[in-house]
Amino acid sequence: MAASSRALTAHGRAVRTAIHAVVRRIPRGKVATYAQIAELAGFPGGARVAGAAMKTSTPADRLPWQRVVGKRGGLGVIAIHDPVGAAVQRALLTDEGVAISDRGTIALARFGWLPLARRPRARRR
Repeated sequence: MAASSRALTAHGRAVRTAIHAVVRRIPRGKVATYAQIAELAGFPGGARVAGAAMKTSTPADRLPWQRVVGKRGGLGVIAIHDPVGAAVQRALLTDEGVAISDRGTIALARFGWLPLARRPRARRR
């Protein structure tokens, strides 16, 4: 039986729901990493947990899945390992105005999403 067809436990459903709720908050034209999604959902260090939750999503979940990328040295990386999925992700992000290099990387400093509640505060003088 495939992992995506197995019934999730109550904990698994709660984790998946939390991850999906964060992904739905990513605004158009921005991206977030799997690690960032996991941390915002309450699972710090859980990038693989976020990846698993995204992998089990269905079209009915209506997630902006294309906005979730891998992280490597400050660059978001198209994280889909099949050429068709990566091409679809690239096209969707390009339509949203996200610049993607020929190597499939995204400048997180420019296009990375940082929720207002998580932004560093300016220091007072």
